[in-house]
Amino acid sequence: MTTAATQQRTISLAHSPDSDDAFMFYGLATHKIETGQLEFQHVLKDIQTLNEEARKGTYDVTAISFHAYAYIADKYALLPHGASIGDKYGPVIVAKEELDPSELPNVTIAVPGTLTSAFLALSIHTPKFNYQVVPFDEITDAVIEGRCDAGLLIHEGQLFYHNLGLHKVLDLGEWWHDYTGGLPLPMGGNAIRRELGEDTIREVSGLLRESIQYSLDNREDALAYAMQFAREMDPNLADRFVAMWVNELTLDYTDRGREAVRRLLTEGYERGIIPHEVDVQFVG
Repeated sequence: MTTAATQQRTISLAHSPDSDDAFMFYGLATHKIETGQLEFQHVLKDIQTLNEEARKGTYDVTAISFHAYAYIADKYALLPHGASIGDKYGPVIVAKEELDPSELPNVTIAVPGTLTSAFLALSIHTPKFNYQVVPFDEITDAVIEGRCDAGLLIHEGQLFYHNLGLHKVLDLGEWWHDYTGGLPLPMGGNAIRRELGEDTIREVSGLLRESIQYSLDNREDALAYAMQFAREMDPNLADRFVAMWVNELTLDYTDRGREAVRRLLTEGYERGIIPHEVDVQFVG
């Protein structure tokens, strides 16, 4: 038998250098699970870069923002495992001073990238606002130093912004849950190039699920591995962060998670943020 799935081949697997992604891919990255004829080459890039590279079809498997999926659906399908989905929580908008959400159109907001799902969700909530693209790990500094009036936090800053004297303006996950009548807010997932072929896609999908399950079953070891990507974060804080974004919806979207992805992209299209309808397709 000489199908693509049985030939020795290297799969490029790109994800962000964050504790939640590191936790998720622990089993694959440390060769704890048997991968057969497939060898995975891990590439670490920030999510904004991954979104841009996905538009070029650079990597076989890549972490992406769901907003970015709108522009790569012709090349990639969504794997059914590995999503970061917040249930009643999500990206947080913070400010140095108390600020009402209704005032967001009148201030400048530091955002981590225009292809992020956080930016899409904010654009649905506040159709017109001024923004400045800032690396995600510099957004709190931009707000504290007064370079921007508010900041859109997508990573660990969600958990410790109050320690920096910043105030929560809005949790987009809480808002989305109320707005949609109970849906979670999907942030990012893993996409796979369609041209790899059905057999290889199926095999990679199974291995990714196995890696996530291995990490959940060996949480202490996986978390210790992930700590090297936690940017000197307190271990308890890192544990909380990983728990937020690697959960039961990571192992499988469920119908509710799939509906949430479709709703987010449909809202983006209907409001003119995304220029075309998006055919959201999940692998198997």
